Amino acid sequence: MPRKPYRPPELVGRIFRRSDVLRHGLLTAHQVRSSAWTRLRYDVYADSRLPRDHDMACRAALMGLPSDAVVAGPSAAYRHGVQHAATFHDDVHVITHPKAAMLRRRGVRFHETVLDPDETIEVDGHLCTTPLRTAWDLAGWFDVVRAVTVIDSLLGSGLVQPDQLSELARERQGRRGSALARRAFELADGRAQSPPEFQLRVRVVLAGLPRPQAQLAVPVRGRVLHPDLAWPEYRVAVEYDGEWHHDPDQFHLDRRRLNLLVAEGWIVLHVTSRRLRADLPAVLTEIRQALHSRGWRP
Repeated sequence: MPRKPYRPPELVGRIFRRSDVLRHGLLTAHQVRSSAWTRLRYDVYADSRLPRDHDMACRAALMGLPSDAVVAGPSAAYRHGVQHAATFHDDVHVITHPKAAMLRRRGVRFHETVLDPDETIEVDGHLCTTPLRTAWDLAGWFDVVRAVTVIDSLLGSGLVQPDQLSELARERQGRRGSALARRAFELADGRAQSPPEFQLRVRVVLAGLPRPQAQLAVPVRGRVLHPDLAWPEYRVAVEYDGEWHHDPDQFHLDRRRLNLLVAEGWIVLHVTSRRLRADLPAVLTEIRQALHSRGWRP
């Protein structure tokens, strides 16, 4: 017969160690195996109704770690509210002291370094790197496109400010990772509205094209339009068509809006999510040709 789910009030919405709840008599071994609970890792279970997101992965990974372990990198960004920074299946990044003896754990990426006291903050009962320190680590640990995509969101949400990034790059000039951080901070903008737009903008700059302006305000016939990427001096714009553009009403509103730009002499190129993933070189060639046609020269 199927096991009847049983959730004692103390465990509703919780993540817990199986050994603890058995020892305290909250559940039996038989009850732990019911559909009420989800096994996350060895000895760690969760209420099966909780969302399987990176927050769950962080909370599970931190069980059994020292209290001074610090959530960092994309995991810290997620806990600061940047939800595209990591998923349930991504590794949880944790900073530990170099002298701390850490066993390797599946799904946990340990980074050994010494943090200054002002580089950590408590979030939901756990230590995380501050948004500024998180930006530094992202720049040093990941390729520039992924790093800037998350740093852009930190900027866009106001968690860090451009002058803070510039000052941090100056203060740490010459340190390990400083060149990577300076490059990422220079590329970060914070004005794009979605991760694919962040990625496209960075790819454009890395390809040697002039840096576009994200969400530039363009007055057109009594209205103010905001193309995703724009080169106003060449009157060239790029629009990213994500999944939400499949909504018929939104699609027609967007096309009407962009037709106004075309009527004013702008070249408007469209990039779909599929082309961004699978046809990026051709997309960059089209942008390069459009800019060339308007007078841009490398």
